[in-house]
Formats: sequence, structure tokens, C-alpha cells
Amino acid sequence: MATASPQARYDCVIIGAGHNGLVCAATLARGGRSVLVLEAAAQVGGAAVTREFAPGFRVSAGAHLLHLMPADLLRELKLESHGLEWAAQGMATTVLVPGGARLSLGAEEAGRGLSPEDAEAYSVYTARMRRFAAALVPMFSRVPPRLGTSAWADRIALLRLGWQVRKLGRRDMRELLRIGGMNVYDLLEENFDSAALKGALGLDAVLGANFGPRSPGTVLTLLYRLAGEFAAGASGPSQPRGGLGAFCDALAKAAAAAGATIRTGAPVASIRVEADRAAGVVLESGENIDAPCVISNADPKTTFLRLLGPRYLDTGFVRRVNHIRARGLAAKLHLALNRVPVFSGVSEAGVRGRLLLAASLQHIEHAYNHAKYGEFSAAPVMEITVPTANDPTLAPVGQHVLSAIVQYAPYALKEGWQSGRQRCLDAALDGLERYAPGLRASIVAAELLTPADMEAQFGMAGGHWHHGDLAFDQFLMVRPVPGAAQYRTPLDGLFLCGAGCHPGGGVMGIAGRNAAQEVLKVSQNSA
Repeated sequence: MATASPQARYDCVIIGAGHNGLVCAATLARGGRSVLVLEAAAQVGGAAVTREFAPGFRVSAGAHLLHLMPADLLRELKLESHGLEWAAQGMATTVLVPGGARLSLGAEEAGRGLSPEDAEAYSVYTARMRRFAAALVPMFSRVPPRLGTSAWADRIALLRLGWQVRKLGRRDMRELLRIGGMNVYDLLEENFDSAALKGALGLDAVLGANFGPRSPGTVLTLLYRLAGEFAAGASGPSQPRGGLGAFCDALAKAAAAAGATIRTGAPVASIRVEADRAAGVVLESGENIDAPCVISNADPKTTFLRLLGPRYLDTGFVRRVNHIRARGLAAKLHLALNRVPVFSGVSEAGVRGRLLLAASLQHIEHAYNHAKYGEFSAAPVMEITVPTANDPTLAPVGQHVLSAIVQYAPYALKEGWQSGRQRCLDAALDGLERYAPGLRASIVAAELLTPADMEAQFGMAGGHWHHGDLAFDQFLMVRPVPGAAQYRTPLDGLFLCGAGCHPGGGVMGIAGRNAAQEVLKVSQNSA
């Protein structure tokens, strides 16, 4: 894919056409910069691509729902005018409960299956957490301040962060400070009795993360998710028609319409350095492309240790990059089915939504315990969707696709994925079969993408969906590491725009937009 005639020199070169790279490209091009996006794969999107995994069956390879991209960014990019269509929006969440019962957390049936006491507590809890999330949203779209400086810009930025919390009022501010460092297990135990409700809310705090419900800081990861959902507005979890790949195709068209050039099948071998600053890139083909500004959508380890190389960096900085915790703990399961799956107690409308297999906080914690020792759980927890229930074009007529995030599947499996893959797949299928009897008999084909597969197929070091754990020491003004936490890096002219930056992973696009705005500001100041 090339959206314009290639040239030898650009103002900006972006490495990687994942969603953040495409948002960055569109923002820079709209700011008047000549932009080239280089993607190693044959299609844009990174891990957010739609691809065929069995003849006639297509699925979103990584993320399968869109629920974190800010509504204002969607409007700004005018993606619907570039072909984005929705197969479903405001998808309800149904918790699979042993024995065929169910718990509904969707907008229309929120609280169905709860006792009156838990239903009231859930309403109070949701309102309070939404207030906290709303206070955090403005932090997402700002460049984090640097620590330990006397610059007024950083001091003012820190004051703004404090003011966002202070505006909550004394009671809410105290409560946020009380729970902010807690683990989600304790928070949910003190609020609810329902095991299924606690399991569902706890899973949202750890999905895709290297934590269990009892891990310190999991209230932070839950608030992060809720803040993203609040910024996304009323649309709720959504499924683009054609999968996440169609969404990224619309992003690419928006970037091209703004004037950006996109080249696929163009893997970057290295970032070129001249006179102690980034000067362009060298492709694996040997082609040189000049640009005074290079922006990497790759993860920080790949960017600094492979594409740039340690020789251009301070030893202490290299050590910090090496120690970024970025080992994935989630696998992706794809099933091609000859009929729609039938889950016990779940209505047809429920199958069109988001299904959670997390019977309790104890279930999640026990599954996590295995991962600590390099094992997968015999009873994994999962986020499940049936994309074809909303978008039949993803499979042959009358047939279906099931897509599930399987938590926990460690990157460094002790027995190795060559021997462990089938056993992990069987464990996931056994878990599904308990809630959808007869599912195994309807399977036409199955695929399990482990974190090691994610690394190999999408170039993410460690196979971590978020390019690094979201934890107190890898969050906000220290994400990914001190010295590269404001989208800038120790090398002049080199910037980061991927999920390893603030505010983090998920299909948000905020890091891409923030990075572009920082590039524009730097270039204006130096003009």
C-alpha cells in the first residue's frame, strides 16, 4: 500500500502502521508536515488487523473490541467518512455463571441476576468510579510532566494533575487517594457479595495485564480502563464491521487524505544517526530514507535496543530499558464453528455482546497463581465475543467465529509452547464447553496465538499487548522509563508514539495524537 508517490526525504518518518502510528501520521499531516509511514507487514494495523485464520473465516487478530478511543478523536479523524461502519455499539456484558444462570451488566439489563443489596451497591459503585474516571481523563491527553526539574511548564503540569483530583471534592478525593494504591480484590470484597459480579469487575482490572486481583496497583489498572471508556463516550464496547482491521483501514485513509504516505511491506532495519541526532531510517532492502524526525510506533525495547542500538544511548538508560517489564500473559483463541455457539442461560442478544468467563475473584487469582511459575491455568479466565453474531461477513453463510482473550498464558512457558500449545488450547476449550455444551463438536478449525506468537507475528517484544505492564513504576511520567516519558527520547529527533508511551495500551490512539502534538511543538520552537 502506497498512498502517494514515494520521495527521498520527508519531514517525519513513522515506524509502524499500527493504530497509534496512523493517528500520529494523520495529526502530523494535518499540521502541514510531509509524513511517511513504514509498515513491515503487508497490511496496516499492527496487531489490530482482520485476517483469515481458516478458509473463509476471518477474525480480529489481537484486540476484538473498540472501547477506549476517545469520541472526540473519532470525530476529529472523520473515520465514518473514510469507510468505518459499526456492526455493533454499546455491547452488553454477560457474566457466565456456573449452573446456567447469568449476570447481565449491559445498559438495559444492568444488575440483572443481582440481589437488591448488590444491585444498589453496584449503582453507587459505578457512579463513584465514573467520577474518578472523569477526573483522570484530562491526564490522558496531556504530555506528562518531567520529575525533578525546576521548569515552570513541568510545575504547572503537576499542579494541573493535582487540581484534577482536588476538583472531585473532599470526600471523593479522600476516597480516590484511599483506594488508588489498593488491589482490586480488597476493593470489590468490601463493596459486593456476588461472586460473579466481583469476578467480572476484577477481570476488567487485570485483562491483558501481568497481575492477579490481589496484586498491588490493580485498582489503578481498573481506573485506567474506566477512564478510557469514559473518554470514549456513550458508544460502549463496539465492533467495527469487518473487524478491527477495517477500523485501521479507515485510519489509514484518514491519514492519506491528510497527505501522509503509507508503505506496507517495508520493514525498517535501523534508525540512522548523524551528528548525534536521528537523520532517517534504513530499510531491510537497503533503501535509505532521510527525515529529521523519526517517530517509532514499535515497543520501547525494539526501538532502543534493536532499531537504534545501545551505542547511541547512555548505559544507565539502556539498563532501564532492559528492565521494562513487558512479558505478555494473554493468549488469543480463534474458533471457526459450523453453527452459532449456545451458552447456557445466555439469550441470543447476549451472544451478540461481550461474555466473561470469570466465576469469582478466587477463580482469577488461582489462574494467575499458575502463571507465576511459568504455567498456564487448567481453568483459564476469558473475555469472549462471537463477532459473526453481529457481522456475518466474517464467516461462510450459516457459520460463525468465536474470539476469546485467554488469561493467563505466560510468554516464557516453562515447558515451552511447542509442547504446551495443544494442552493450553484444550484447557481453554474445556472451559468453554462447561458453559456452551456441544461447542467442541461444532469446531471446524482452531487457532491459539500465544504471547510468543504475538512477538513473532507483530514484532512486539515479549508479546505484551500494551508494550509494557501498566504499573506505578511504568505509568504516567515514568512510562516507559525516565528519560523517554514525554514521547521524546535521549536522541534528538527520535520520538515514541506507541502503546509503551503514556497513557498506555489498548486501541486508544491517544499516544499517537499526543506524540504528534509534541513533535509539532518541538519543530515550532526550533523554527
